[in-house]
Amino acid sequence: MCTAISFKTKNHYFGRTLDLEYHYNESVVITPRNFPFVFTNKSESKHHLALIGIATVMDSYPLYYEATNEAGLSMAGLNFPGNAVFHPIDKDKENVAPFEFIPYILTQCKSVDEAKMLLTNINLADIDFRPDLKAAPLHWIISDKNESITVESVKEGFKIYDNPIGVLTNNPPFDWHMTNLANYINLTPEEPENAFAPSEEIRTFSKGMGAVGLPGDFSSASRFVRVAFTKLNSVCGDGEEESVNQFFRILGTVFNVRGSVRLADNKYQTTIYTSCCNTDKGIFYYTTYENPQICVIDMHKENLDGDRLYEYPLDHTLKFLTNSGV
Repeated sequence: MCTAISFKTKNHYFGRTLDLEYHYNESVVITPRNFPFVFTNKSESKHHLALIGIATVMDSYPLYYEATNEAGLSMAGLNFPGNAVFHPIDKDKENVAPFEFIPYILTQCKSVDEAKMLLTNINLADIDFRPDLKAAPLHWIISDKNESITVESVKEGFKIYDNPIGVLTNNPPFDWHMTNLANYINLTPEEPENAFAPSEEIRTFSKGMGAVGLPGDFSSASRFVRVAFTKLNSVCGDGEEESVNQFFRILGTVFNVRGSVRLADNKYQTTIYTSCCNTDKGIFYYTTYENPQICVIDMHKENLDGDRLYEYPLDHTLKFLTNSGV
């Protein structure tokens, strides 16, 4: 289960949490412009936009969880079990496998508008990466500095939603989440007014009571509301350090602490990593569960005209900053 957001101050930032009970040896992966992609529909991309994001590399192929291209367009796939349906090959459409959907869009498109045009003729086909690695049931958020959309392939067909909130979690479908926000329309970061009984003197007894009713559990529906409320009421300056710090603080409101979500066989879901990319500069930031220190990778410090992947294993080692007297 995961949460993704698009966030803007002076620059645009995009990222997500990955909440799971296991690892797939994730790395920060830079795909340069000349890395060869051969897609399911037989199209071949030998020269394309460069990407940076977190992926598992298998058989020399980057299976991206989320990524940003050098033009500033970003995309993330989030778990959508029970609702995601990938369809048979359609000879009248561009058939794209779920595992290649992120690079298919991000190697070609520079904006959400360009992505929308490409999406009109796409069929997300029921194609696995390989027999032992089935297609993950996902839906996606695509964002640039101006707008976001959500893409879902469901039983009824291919759905593309405008996403004015710039937030995505998991089930139910996106339109349900947007409708559900109406249940929280009275929440406010301000001190609440007495609408319960205006003729009576009812006083608040704590700061923050304007947000009483904001859900605090770890379900996808509650995380959507909580992170949307936090993000939309965020107050942040335009500097890089302040913006990045604020981004991680927003996603910190949905952080999974080990033990808070217990699964079968005594396994626990945790926030394995949190990512944030300055999409204007191609600078990628992340933290892991074990290491809350923000790690930084700049895609422009590598040769983006190359033809091989650059991989940076995630740092899971906790570090302490001590003074000279310790």
